[in-house]
Amino acid sequence: MSSSPPPKPDLAEPPVPDAQLVKDLVEASRAFDATAADPERNCWMAVHQHVHGVLPSEYDIREVPEELYLAVLACRRAAS
Repeated sequence: MSSSPPPKPDLAEPPVPDAQLVKDLVEASRAFDATAADPERNCWMAVHQHVHGVLPSEYDIREVPEELYLAVLACRRAAS
């Protein structure tokens, strides 16, 4: 009786976000600049709205795809 080796963890790269979606979300994040000029917050809000269909509430703990958020934030910073 032989035991099978444990399954290997998934080491695949996360999917690369669509470039046009990232640009659209960067523009959406700029709409929040009137309330707070905080790129991290505003990019997170734009991604949250895209993923969940609504803006986050004060106690909203739903997650957003980290790779998408980071791509939007990087694009916004590069454009500044």
